[in-house]
Amino acid sequence: MSKKIVVIGSGFGGLAAALRLRAKNYDVTLLEKHPDLGGRARVFKKDSFIYDGGPTVITAPYLLQELFSLFNKNISDYTKIVPLELWYRFVFEDGSSFDYSGNEVSMKNQIENLSKDDFSGYEKLLSFTEKIFDKGFTELSAKPFNEVSFMIKQIPSLLKLRSYQSVYKLVSSFISNDKLRRVFSMHPLLVGGNPFTTTSIYTLILFLEKKWGIHYSVGGTGSIVKALEKLMSEENIKVLKNSEVTEIITEDKKIKGVKINNKNIIECDYVVCNSDPPNVYNNLIKSKKNYSFLFNEKIKRMNYSMGLFVYYFGSKKQYKDVAHHTICFGNSYKEHLNKIFDQKILSDDISYYLHRPSATDTNMAPEGQDAFYVLVPVPNNLSGINWSDEGEKFKELILNKMDKTVLPGIKENVVSDFYLTPDYFANELSTLHGSGFSIQPRFTQSAYFRFHNKSEVFDNLYFVGAGTHPGAGMPGVLSSAKVLDELL
Repeated sequence: MSKKIVVIGSGFGGLAAALRLRAKNYDVTLLEKHPDLGGRARVFKKDSFIYDGGPTVITAPYLLQELFSLFNKNISDYTKIVPLELWYRFVFEDGSSFDYSGNEVSMKNQIENLSKDDFSGYEKLLSFTEKIFDKGFTELSAKPFNEVSFMIKQIPSLLKLRSYQSVYKLVSSFISNDKLRRVFSMHPLLVGGNPFTTTSIYTLILFLEKKWGIHYSVGGTGSIVKALEKLMSEENIKVLKNSEVTEIITEDKKIKGVKINNKNIIECDYVVCNSDPPNVYNNLIKSKKNYSFLFNEKIKRMNYSMGLFVYYFGSKKQYKDVAHHTICFGNSYKEHLNKIFDQKILSDDISYYLHRPSATDTNMAPEGQDAFYVLVPVPNNLSGINWSDEGEKFKELILNKMDKTVLPGIKENVVSDFYLTPDYFANELSTLHGSGFSIQPRFTQSAYFRFHNKSEVFDNLYFVGAGTHPGAGMPGVLSSAKVLDELL
């Protein structure tokens, strides 16, 4: 008989894990607490506007195609993924902008407009990030880091690639212009890290984008979730929605099953968690007797990613000149990030990411209108911020900023809106401290030092998703499911 596996959570890591394990002929049951699948990639619909809940930047689309290839199928029969010509538009506090794309002629012109000397540095930076990419992504992203001996073997290469430096420091060693340093160092914020403390291994994202480009799935990222749900149905994966795992039942160093909604129990041979590891270890496993002193210290010492304030809004006016992806920088950079990650206080000097899917896909909004979301990094809930008091004020701050810059007149044109705070991530997505991306991607929290894909405590418990190796972001969580191919 096939071994029975329960997958907890239906983010992209959980969806990918369920399919990869089904392809190995396991009996797979996927459990999701919400009435819909997707986790951070859930879809929200309000007043004829459609909003992707979370991930919107699709890189390395081959990782999605792989899931269909496991069953000799093609993703193009399920959803349409298209490349974007303009990847990001960066807008600075002085009103100037920088269009970031795969067009090297455009990139050369724009870089030289800002700093004649920095184009050669940019080329050297790209060349160096290719080496980091070859090691960190191609070679290691789908390899388990459960053994310290495997980690030790990587140290010479990681030192050679200057992994002990931060992303910002590495970028600054090639680039002198302040604006360009911001442009080429901001990527850790997409996976929950501070560019000034995140290991420079994460500059591999620069080359990853160059290699495969940035894509969009017609109908939004939610259309990929629907495509994977259809594939799971065709391949006889049992999917139980409205089924919150309230306890993982243990006996010594074994998982015996899971309790759903505080009543029903499903027995299984293995559990794969696409749920935040610190939340699982702290709250879903009741008996801590097998936790070693070192493991308890590991949980305590972790630094968690920032929180997110996400404001979704529909506009009766179309802003045709606004790009699909816009990143707006505030006046300060390091000081602002320090307030978010270290001081854990709110600031008026915000930076934010503005998503306008209707730039590419008019079906996301009613005719002649626009759908947006704006994502603002904020402190996680270790800050003690009361979002019931601060939420509306912070929304108004964001609207005022956009009204004066990228979306003039937006305050009079919003016809539908709502927002999510770190409380949503804590309560609905079960992340510890309401972090947006689980633990930060620092060197001391990467690879072997993250929560392991195969549990350090229980023999038949596994993890996929943002909190385990290789980390957050769609390529990261999809690759975490590939690690299971080596482990199970």
